[in-house]
Amino acid sequence: MRKAIFITGGGSGIGRAIAQKFAKEGWFVGLGDISESGMAETARLIGEGNCFSTPLDVRDRAAWDDALSAFSAAAGGRIDVLANNAGIPIGGSLSENSVDEITRCLDINLKGVLFGAQAALPYLKASAPGSCLLNTASAAGIYGSAGGSVYCATKFGVRGITESLDGEWVPYGIRVCSLMPSFIDTPLLDMVPNAGTNEHIRARVQQSGLEITPVEDVAEAAWDAVHGDKLHWPVGKTAKRIAFATRWMPGRVRKEARGRGMIQLLGE
Repeated sequence: MRKAIFITGGGSGIGRAIAQKFAKEGWFVGLGDISESGMAETARLIGEGNCFSTPLDVRDRAAWDDALSAFSAAAGGRIDVLANNAGIPIGGSLSENSVDEITRCLDINLKGVLFGAQAALPYLKASAPGSCLLNTASAAGIYGSAGGSVYCATKFGVRGITESLDGEWVPYGIRVCSLMPSFIDTPLLDMVPNAGTNEHIRARVQQSGLEITPVEDVAEAAWDAVHGDKLHWPVGKTAKRIAFATRWMPGRVRKEARGRGMIQLLGE
């Protein structure tokens, strides 16, 4: 029987790239997103018969049950992988972030991951051993950056959820792991970090001289993560540099991050 993966945020960016990779490898793909037009484009790209789409707001716990039940039925009664990928950016100093911006980011990036894991557990238990919960964290979950307190909090949270469930779900035979991408070439880079600025994230990254990693690299890492044995998977030069520096040069990382911010530090 074909294996099946359900991907949130599957209407664009990393979610779309993961969908294309797994469909190419012969998997049946489920897409959950608030953008029906985005999901339709992803479905067109991966071909008829390879995909099932359902509108999903990851903040709605009941909607998770409906989405996974419908996808499982379409996939022949199984779900092998849940890719908890949906997320939004937010940046700027904490004093610049509105209550609504903070709440929305926490609800989508953090509560959405918890709700997804909770809803998927019965399906992943049924298809274990070999099933997997794959969470999209971020390089922002490796070391906190000035100007990113809310976003970093959510991604550190995703990292913590991953590590907790890695231990909690061992008896069920379910693997749990996370992707930690840096700056990835997706539509999120063309968004503004908060309502108080007109500068796109992409412009700031480019001005700092950082690389923008192709989204296909994240999809390849997702495939490797589902079939590998590591817990966290940094993706891109920036993420790998943060991971290395945080482990081996924590004092310097702190000093530089306090002086100029993480983006400036990594642009050296």
